[in-house]
Amino acid sequence: MSRTFLYQNADAKRLVVTAIEAAGDRRRRDRETHDANVEASWQQRALNAEDAVKAAYAEIDTQRERIGLLLGQLRDLQAEYTEGTAQRLAEENTELKQRLRRLTEDNRVLDQKLQAARSNNRFLDKRLADLEAELLDTQVPKPLAGISKRPAR
Repeated sequence: MSRTFLYQNADAKRLVVTAIEAAGDRRRRDRETHDANVEASWQQRALNAEDAVKAAYAEIDTQRERIGLLLGQLRDLQAEYTEGTAQRLAEENTELKQRLRRLTEDNRVLDQKLQAARSNNRFLDKRLADLEAELLDTQVPKPLAGISKRPAR
C-alpha cells in the first residue's frame, strides 16, 4: 500500500492506524502478562527465602535458650552429678553448640540467597523498563525526510 493511497483514502488510513494501535495493545497486554508471571515467581522465591530465614532465627533462639538452661543446670547441680553424667551433659552441650553453628551457617546461606533474589528482581525490573522504552521507541512513527506533506494530484 503506497503513501499516496493512504493520503487520498481517509478510510484506509484510519484502518491502518487502527490496526497498528490494536497490534501495539496486544503486544502490551502480552508483555504485561509475561512480566506479571516473572515478577510473581521472583516475589515467591523472595518470600520463601524470608520465611526460611525467620524459621532459622527461631530455631537458633530455641537452641540458645536450651543451651542456657542446660549450662545453668550443669552449674547448679554439678556437685550432685556423677562423673559419667557430667561427661554426658558436656557432650550434649558440645552437640548443641555444633548444631547452633550449622544453623547459623544455614541462616547465612539463606540470607545470601535472599539478597541474590532481591538483586535479581531489581535487575529484571530495570531490564524490563529498558525493553519497554526500546519498544516504544520502535513503535513511534518518525517523519520521513524529503516526502511532501501535500497529497499528490
